[in-house]
Amino acid sequence: MQLLNQRSCDLALEPMIKKELYTPKAIDLFCGAGGLSLGLTSAGYRIAAALDNDPIATRTYERALGSHVDTASIEEVSGKEILGRANLGRGDCMLLAGGPPCQGFSVQRRGDREDARNGLVLHFMRLVEEVRPQFFLMENVGGLLSKHGKPFLKEMAERAARLNYIIHIELLDAADYGVPQVRKRAFLVGEHAPDLIPRFRFPKRTHSTRRVTVRDAIGDLPTPPADGSPHPGIPNHYREARLSKLNLERIRHVPPGGGREHLPVHLQLACHVNNPGHRHMDVYGRLSWDEPSVTLTARFDSFTRGRFGHPDDDRSLTVREGARLQTFPDHFVFEGNREQGARQVGNAVPPLLAQRIGAAIIEAAAARQEGRLLALP
Repeated sequence: MQLLNQRSCDLALEPMIKKELYTPKAIDLFCGAGGLSLGLTSAGYRIAAALDNDPIATRTYERALGSHVDTASIEEVSGKEILGRANLGRGDCMLLAGGPPCQGFSVQRRGDREDARNGLVLHFMRLVEEVRPQFFLMENVGGLLSKHGKPFLKEMAERAARLNYIIHIELLDAADYGVPQVRKRAFLVGEHAPDLIPRFRFPKRTHSTRRVTVRDAIGDLPTPPADGSPHPGIPNHYREARLSKLNLERIRHVPPGGGREHLPVHLQLACHVNNPGHRHMDVYGRLSWDEPSVTLTARFDSFTRGRFGHPDDDRSLTVREGARLQTFPDHFVFEGNREQGARQVGNAVPPLLAQRIGAAIIEAAAARQEGRLLALP
């Protein structure tokens, strides 16, 4: 059995190239707690600068990854400023990366699509124009590829083409790369290619048949203390203060892998009764031991928000369990309270997937430098 426990997490994120031979430099925008930076570092990059507007997330980042992080909004930062912080000149950065907040493109979102956060992808593109990295990487929800996101993609592509960048876009499922979580996200890679010959290829899937499961990831973790206190030896491993009597009754009716469809009528919400087509089927649900997790959101700390109940225990997932499902190692500690920690974990790029993509970019850069082409997938 493959166990994605502390030891295997650390092994999975060992550096993939010898840093003394070549250390490409990266800048991480919208860095959050540092999932993308952690994965890129493991792929062999040195993160020269990082930025996020959440002070709690940047506290986590600094504690785990270093003091090169700043708390600021991307709208207020120029390329010259970020290059100065990174001690780099224009064109010296191998990779400019980031995951702009994506709620405005979410396919689950209802109502007004004129979300101000949508424009952050264009601020990201502005910094590409000002920094001129060899590659840029942007992660976003799959909705970026929908009709709501296509106008932004079109503008990005046009602006990138004027600077001789080739755009590569793929919808990747983290579970295909060893992450114990079904998490589909759009990844956009811009490759500076004055010769207009692409070298970059998205990494091949490593786990398309045998996916890592919830049991592999968290099965070895002990049950957190019943009184809600922190586990004495495992950081961020504590349960919610207590479930309400009603929610405790609800979760006891739900089997592993089940959801609100297993609740008796008297325990269902009014909007769910006699409404089998209601779109939120996963609420009041439990994870299944022998499958990857569902996609973790910023509120995975509450089983009322999704299929975030522990497979056996009558409780929601802990922040540490969520971190394991995102492939963060146990020594990576999240600052803030339970809700703040869950937000940092749920919004992160899984480090293991970030490592795979970062390594593919390094390979493309080497191929370009050597004047060779990469084989088609």
